[in-house]
Amino acid sequence: MYGQDKLPRYTSYPTAPYFSSAIGEKVYRHWLRSVSAHRPVSLYVHIPFCRSMCWYCGCHTSVTKQDAPIAVFVAALRREAQLVADTIKKSLPVANLHFGGGTPTIMTPELFVDLADAFRYAFFVLPDAEIAVEVDPRTLTNDLTQALEYCGVTRASLGVQSFDPRVQRAINRLQSFEQTAAAVERLRRVGVRGINFDLLYGLPFQTVSCCLDTIAKCVELRPDRFSVFGYAHVPSFKKHQRKIAEESLPDSVERHVQSETIAEALQDAGYVRIGLDHFALPDDALATAQREGRLRRNFQGHTDDSADTLIGLGASAIGRMPQGFVQNVVAMRDYLDRIAGGRFATVKGYAFTEDIERIMCDLTVDLEQISRIHDRDPRTAVVDRARIDRLLADGVATMSQGRLTVSEGSEFLVRSVASAFDAHLPRSTGVHSRAV
Repeated sequence: MYGQDKLPRYTSYPTAPYFSSAIGEKVYRHWLRSVSAHRPVSLYVHIPFCRSMCWYCGCHTSVTKQDAPIAVFVAALRREAQLVADTIKKSLPVANLHFGGGTPTIMTPELFVDLADAFRYAFFVLPDAEIAVEVDPRTLTNDLTQALEYCGVTRASLGVQSFDPRVQRAINRLQSFEQTAAAVERLRRVGVRGINFDLLYGLPFQTVSCCLDTIAKCVELRPDRFSVFGYAHVPSFKKHQRKIAEESLPDSVERHVQSETIAEALQDAGYVRIGLDHFALPDDALATAQREGRLRRNFQGHTDDSADTLIGLGASAIGRMPQGFVQNVVAMRDYLDRIAGGRFATVKGYAFTEDIERIMCDLTVDLEQISRIHDRDPRTAVVDRARIDRLLADGVATMSQGRLTVSEGSEFLVRSVASAFDAHLPRSTGVHSRAV
């Protein structure tokens, strides 16, 4: 029943459709000027280019066969970083630097080094900062691997999705186990100590059997973390997804079985389940953060990043300030024009009034505590009380002394529980994915 609901992923709350144009460049400048130089911040850098389009992709990216557009964009990123530094007028310490995409490793080695050096010039990247990059194993060269080493990269996230050949053909992403293993070996050889794998379930022609086969192969390489997301089929929003035949997609029941089978296989292999959709080795920082109640969730998923400020750089990049969310314009030409004119590319955002993050991270929430935080009546902390009553009656969640907790074995339905706190959902016109 709940698994067929169409719900947000709650990687941010409120979700991006509720960002407002009232939060623009002027507000962003004001928020930046209030950033403290005494607390480390994080940087997220969005590289919106790929060499080919994976048909399942839900990211803001475009295909280019040439390096020139990438070089022009990187020049704008350098300028944007300096705009931030000039606005803050302080030497801002950076504890986390994440290159996302798209495909960050589409850059030439020289361009990647140049961009990393520009960030070190604009900010004070701490000596022990975590520097992470999303990697396409199919195109990772030895020269680029050496550039990652030179730039001090400490963590790499490798897109895998599935090793089943039929699934790979259906999503236009042919990637062998051998290519992936070679990329892992190169990265570890140059000292990249954290390896993440990204997997998807609910893909066309995907079965429980091929999910288990993919997990078995992945476990051989012993990555430190897994991100396991359900494929969100929204062809009205991402037109390239129309190349995936809907009749080839598993139904809700099959998606649930795939999700829980993957979870059980990873736990059997020694990984700890982190919140909704992540898994980590017991000594990994993400597992430690969960045990200590420090787990966070942002638009990339679960994280142990404790920074209150996340500065987003690049077209479509989302940032999080203590006061709220900000997002850059998506269109590349608009982004380049704004930055070239010495302006920020911020076009929308949201000033915080609520928080749904704890239930997604801890699988439990103290209703009285969040009511105090937001100065609300505890009786109205839950927006959809009828939904909570149904979840409680069905055993999906329990309530004790004002604390709502997702029941053991029902973790995969945490989005259904979180949706009861979503004041925006009843009037939502956005396109959401299945809860499972």
